[in-house]
Amino acid sequence: MEATNTEEIQLRHVEKDVLIPKMMREKAKERCADKVEAFNKCCKETGFFMVFKCREENSSLKECLTQHYQDPTFFEECKQQYIKEKLEFERTGIPTKNRNQKLPTSM
Repeated sequence: MEATNTEEIQLRHVEKDVLIPKMMREKAKERCADKVEAFNKCCKETGFFMVFKCREENSSLKECLTQHYQDPTFFEECKQQYIKEKLEFERTGIPTKNRNQKLPTSM
């Protein structure tokens, strides 16, 4: 009864509305890394007055992130990756973040 085709898998409400958008945010930050870095640098340099002095960096960052959030192909890409990770977890029982970690050498 296990569905191996990613098209057949039914996603729960929390997966569609919370977990996949979370993955989208993380990937969008990676894709907009230059704008994130520019905004962080501006905030660190200006300190308390960042609200006024970093408007340009903030708006370009928002524009970049929003562009990714509203892209249906990007959502589908993240959804397929989520389903792949979910199937792998169901198969192995090991979460993705733990699967990539190496064992300590002192064992």
